[in-house]
Amino acid sequence: MKKAYILLIEDNPDDVELTKRAFAKNHIVNDIVVLSDGALAADYLFEGGRGERGLPQFILLDLKLPKISGLELLERIRKHPETQLLPTVILTSSKQDEDLMAGYRLGVNSYVRKPVDFNEFVDAVRQVGLYWLMLNEPPPDGSFEV
Repeated sequence: MKKAYILLIEDNPDDVELTKRAFAKNHIVNDIVVLSDGALAADYLFEGGRGERGLPQFILLDLKLPKISGLELLERIRKHPETQLLPTVILTSSKQDEDLMAGYRLGVNSYVRKPVDFNEFVDAVRQVGLYWLMLNEPPPDGSFEV
């Protein structure tokens, strides 16, 4: 059985470190694969970039990414047979309702605005992580394809 991991697609190194610290502070020890732009993430997910690793347990996706935006990547995730059911959570600082609506129209599972306060951020990451790693019942291995 492959070890469950989290795919964090985030271009801001400070937010990457904050997210990692928040997971560690909450004793969430799953591996975190970090990709810093949408093109790297597309290669990882669709062009064999993950090797034998398999799909992540869930994706944390920023919206404002270089090369391919988070929304465009989400659209690709939902259109690809292997990833269309993969739990994807937008984790963004965007306060724009248009981004929120576009994310849901494209099939995001959850939309979380990054709190500015570190303790609130830690709590938000804890809740997201625990839900998607512990409470959510994913499809059986290999059945993300429909």
